[in-house]
Amino acid sequence: MSDFSSDEQGTGSDAWSGQVAVITGGADGLGLALASRLARRGVFVALWDIRSDKLEKAAQRIGAMAIAQKVDVTSAGQVQAAAAALRAKHARIDILANCAGITGKTNIKSHEVDLADFDHVMNVNLRGSLIAFQAVIGTMLERNYGRILHVASISGKEGNAGMLAYSTSKAAVIGMTKVQGKEYAETGIRINAIAPAVIRTEMVAMLPEEQVRYMTDKIPSKRCGTMEEFASAAEFIVSPRNSFTTAFTFDLSGGRAVY
Repeated sequence: MSDFSSDEQGTGSDAWSGQVAVITGGADGLGLALASRLARRGVFVALWDIRSDKLEKAAQRIGAMAIAQKVDVTSAGQVQAAAAALRAKHARIDILANCAGITGKTNIKSHEVDLADFDHVMNVNLRGSLIAFQAVIGTMLERNYGRILHVASISGKEGNAGMLAYSTSKAAVIGMTKVQGKEYAETGIRINAIAPAVIRTEMVAMLPEEQVRYMTDKIPSKRCGTMEEFASAAEFIVSPRNSFTTAFTFDLSGGRAVY
């Protein structure tokens, strides 16, 4: 999945050359793992994140193939400005990976959910993904090419007890992916989602241990996924090689997914 045969037209390593990617939540975790992998393929990556300290370190870690742009994905103004600055310099955006996400308060029943926290999770996970999509889709339409990846979650398919806001937001991301993939299917733009089970990221590490145990126990493989496994799957989804599949949610669940 990570190495493309050069004798397949449009799928060799040179097919990545000159491409520009936007990675939201790129300061660490899944976003940084994917950004690092794409940079090694020759893709210039713009890391969008609200955390300045981590963001600069992430860009330095990748090197000359990365730029750090402090962006709050819930702010349409900030997102549009960052996209405009990127287009002004590179004249193209080929890839968008919406990796920014938060869990909100967890390990609580639905009647205990704080509405402000619920709104915040929906704002980042769903609305933020839509805002980023709207900021880049015009450039992709002009070139009749693009790859968009929305990071969903297995909890968006099955629901995780104690995670109402997060599960609801990720179910909505899957629904959005289905709509967008169909709307742009006749163009050269492919829009898909990925639904990981538990990946050992910093965000997961911040969850209560009983919440992590509840999620991991549901995985037939009896282990968490790795960031390398995520990056490998995500790389294919946003690659030139993925030329037909759109409006689809790829599972990365260790056997947990049932549909």
